[in-house]
Amino acid sequence: MDNIDVMLVPLRGLLLEIGNFLPRLGVALAVIVVGWLLAKGLRVGAVKALRALNFHVLTERAGVDGFLKQGGTEKDTVEWFGTIVYLLVLIASLIVAFNTLGLTQVTDLLGRVLLFVPRLLVALLVVVFGGYFSRFVANAVLRYFRAAGISDADILSRIVRYAVMTFVVLLAVDHLDIGGGLIQDTFLILLGGVVFALALAFGLGARDRASQLIERWFPRDPSDRT
Repeated sequence: MDNIDVMLVPLRGLLLEIGNFLPRLGVALAVIVVGWLLAKGLRVGAVKALRALNFHVLTERAGVDGFLKQGGTEKDTVEWFGTIVYLLVLIASLIVAFNTLGLTQVTDLLGRVLLFVPRLLVALLVVVFGGYFSRFVANAVLRYFRAAGISDADILSRIVRYAVMTFVVLLAVDHLDIGGGLIQDTFLILLGGVVFALALAFGLGARDRASQLIERWFPRDPSDRT
């Protein structure tokens, strides 16, 4: 009889642990289901609110939607914002659920992901507004150079737009804090090398062409402009 009691002690402990775990598992599953439904509702609400504010018009004019379509995605920027909101709510519900189960390591990992998602949201906003601003500046430069009679106004306006967008992308990547600044430093080194190579090639191999362009853009006599 004593041997039977000794054998039943681990079984009783196991059943007690299962009995304590099942209510917590039920609460965790309920939190995940409610969080999933809430995330879906907030995603739809965020998309409708942004479209009501004509945010999709801003993203289309900024060129972000066109860039996404070229990348092969069917979603526009507004839908991606809704997806980010969906992920925020869903990850928050998962954190609460796993915390209920006592899985602290999983909770810490999800907490880091939850802190990264708002950064992604802000970086996307920076790209959207920066793209719109770059197009605005490029159009202003284009109109000014055309009024000044410079024939290469289209090329110069594109250069200005790409320069502004490069700065905007660097700001977005810096806000994401990916790679501890390695991406920004690498990009700046490559950009500096390209600019130096172009300047050297243009200065050595096309001095006559450079003088012609400068004379055409800024002639000594305004009547000589073509």
